[in-house]
Amino acid sequence: MAFISGAGATNVDLLYQGMERIPDVGEELYCKDFSLQLGGGLPATLINLGRLGIETKIATELGNDIFSNFAREKFTENGVEPTNLYNGDKIPLNITSAIILPKDRTFFTYGKGSIEPDDKALETFYNVSKGAKICMMQLGGFLPVYKKLKEEGTILVLDTGWDDEMSFEKYDEYLSLADYYTPNRKEALKITGAKNEKDAAYALKKYFDKVVVKVDADGCIGIDGDDYFFCPSIEEFENVDSTGAGDAFLAGFMYGVFYDYPLKDCIEYGNITGGKAVTQVGALSGFVTEKELLEYKAKINK
Repeated sequence: MAFISGAGATNVDLLYQGMERIPDVGEELYCKDFSLQLGGGLPATLINLGRLGIETKIATELGNDIFSNFAREKFTENGVEPTNLYNGDKIPLNITSAIILPKDRTFFTYGKGSIEPDDKALETFYNVSKGAKICMMQLGGFLPVYKKLKEEGTILVLDTGWDDEMSFEKYDEYLSLADYYTPNRKEALKITGAKNEKDAAYALKKYFDKVVVKVDADGCIGIDGDDYFFCPSIEEFENVDSTGAGDAFLAGFMYGVFYDYPLKDCIEYGNITGGKAVTQVGALSGFVTEKELLEYKAKINK
């Protein structure tokens, strides 16, 4: 059976909501709402793909701590059995406290950000991913596995996230290997050095015949060969919390790639899943089923 795989750190979010401001040093404020949730990142994208009926395989790091046990429970609830790459005695997750204010958010995080794989972890991830139709790429030590999967015919979808030093030169090896790259406006401008998102999209043609640039809440630019187009966001989705919107977009986009849809359809699927994600607090609270995704898509096509 065809599936989608990826390796990435697990994130757990402690979400504080219902405060008008951040407390000053020495102050204590009480919030009206609190929740403990799985956070964003690659595992969130793969969970959302699983919710759309696609088999997913996740390689991540989990320990014996209460946060790892919570993450295991949530993976299982969503039909995902993660493959563990960690055998130490510390907390290997990223744990973020997020204060969600009426017009902004602030965070502080414990963790090292990404996985630093040893040879055993590389072998494990390859065995998990062998035969995947699509593998999600991230920057870091899994590049040898991505190269091997590419040779075997797996489609590679790259998600870099923000980096103050991102550039074509720094990311050349990853960009040259990937089949798709899905930067947002800020990332696209930074990596290309372009002055606007349209120029950035055309600059990405250096690496990709099919180009995607997310233009934040407005929608998404696409270039398919010589065809330039813009797919607007879904107006009915009200933004409550944008945490995980990019991860959710990527799930809808890869749903389209998985089923061999044209690029424009893939982007529209991404706009639906990404748009729905912002309607609730947390990276995985707002989502659509496959049936709902297809119903929203049918409305767009009218």
